[in-house]
Amino acid sequence: PKEVTANDRARWNAEVKFLNAYYHFRLLENYGPIPIIDHYYSTATTKEDIPGRSHFDYCVDRIVDWLDEAAFVLPATVETSELGRATSTACKALKGRVLLYAASPLWNGSFPNPNWRNANYETPGYGTELVSTSYSRDKWERARTACEEALAAALGAGNRSFYTLEASEMQRMSENVPLPDIPGTDDEFKKKVMKMRYAMNAVETEGNREIVWGVISNPDSYIFWQADAYPHNILSLNGGGNGGGICAMAPLLYAVEHFYTRNGILPKDDSEIPNSEWFQSAGYYGREDIIKLNDKREPRFYAWLSFDGDEYSSLIRNGQPLIIDTKSSTAQGYNPEMFNRDNNATGYYLKKWCQPNVSWNNDGSLNARQVPAPLIRLSELYLNLAECEAELEHTDAALDALNEVRRHAGIKELTSGDLLGMTLRDWVRNERFVELFAEGHRYYDTRRWMIAPNVLRSGVREGLNAIAKKDPTFEEFNQRVKVDQPFQWDDRMYLLPIPSSEIYNNPQLVQSPGY
Repeated sequence: PKEVTANDRARWNAEVKFLNAYYHFRLLENYGPIPIIDHYYSTATTKEDIPGRSHFDYCVDRIVDWLDEAAFVLPATVETSELGRATSTACKALKGRVLLYAASPLWNGSFPNPNWRNANYETPGYGTELVSTSYSRDKWERARTACEEALAAALGAGNRSFYTLEASEMQRMSENVPLPDIPGTDDEFKKKVMKMRYAMNAVETEGNREIVWGVISNPDSYIFWQADAYPHNILSLNGGGNGGGICAMAPLLYAVEHFYTRNGILPKDDSEIPNSEWFQSAGYYGREDIIKLNDKREPRFYAWLSFDGDEYSSLIRNGQPLIIDTKSSTAQGYNPEMFNRDNNATGYYLKKWCQPNVSWNNDGSLNARQVPAPLIRLSELYLNLAECEAELEHTDAALDALNEVRRHAGIKELTSGDLLGMTLRDWVRNERFVELFAEGHRYYDTRRWMIAPNVLRSGVREGLNAIAKKDPTFEEFNQRVKVDQPFQWDDRMYLLPIPSSEIYNNPQLVQSPGY
């Protein structure tokens, strides 16, 4: 078309390369080595001439090449009307993640099936080999360089920054949202909680520049991780019935135990919360349902999780707060007659995507809005760099990157003295678990770190005794129980299987080990 300029064409081509790299990476993290399709194949191409899987490292190099080529052309930032389009900042951030994954144990000499190979197809320079069988420190060095460059680009030309308390307070007051009712805390702490809620729900035009790359799937409706995560029976509707969510996300006790206390350490290590007293009432008048495990916690805990006795949100009940009552079958508790499959199974709720000013009204209207799903967020860039520095035994640099995230979260910074109880690697991995909770990283992290056989095995998922009976007592409800669902781990799950129809269409493909 006449109106298409050379710059338009160059940008569109670069966007195609970015998306090509992104989609190949998504395949790579799920299926491991994949065919590299880097040019058009005629429909007349025979099955035997379609590429098979390439060596994992070859795939990584090709994806990185696409990202480098795209970053050379794309702008560092985009106008508000173009948010969601690819940028050079997003290219560099994704490159850092790709190389971080490639340096991780699963793909850096520890793959559980080292003899897995192609039958016939050969990768240039690798032959039929598909995975590296020896550890390479250079992979961590390469990843560190990329992660360092990505963070510098984000903080520089990318104009990314953490959401501030000042911006949060301005947003909160403009929306007439009161500070949350959190027993045992002062207003300054409550403001930090609200900042972490708004950090996940405020958009760029409201001063939130944390998202490096995000997308909105359907601008005309709210998305499932908002309203569908809400608890049951938020309010009675004028036309009859109740308004409420479907409890689509119920955090496990593992998550509750790995968010930090207000002292910035794990609950098991904090003498303020004796382990033997976790399931006793914290003793707040009128809020006796709050147990000690849910008391004296960090801002992110109150911003992103909810529990029995918690104020889920300040305005959600027709402009009034909703105090969670998970023991009552007529409130948010177990009621198999009313909800045959949507009962909360752990006693905890997710509210990370619940916008602070949301209100479900008696007429059935709901003011929930779309916010971008954060595919890449600034915190990840700091955590990626921290992981690389830790693996390279650069302790001070790793702590510096970690402490940027912890300062933003409103908890104390770490020093070398904190490494006596937990290793630096453990601090890095736990901070990543907490900060990126419910954002889609954990599944892939457990696999690439090769801790999945431990943390995803059967019999380790626990919650409170939330679905044993209707209307339990405080003592009956507040017990640690196994989640009665058939989760288990098998080492073949490090990779997903390729459907047999795909292998029929491309006989060069070899199936993932164990399938």
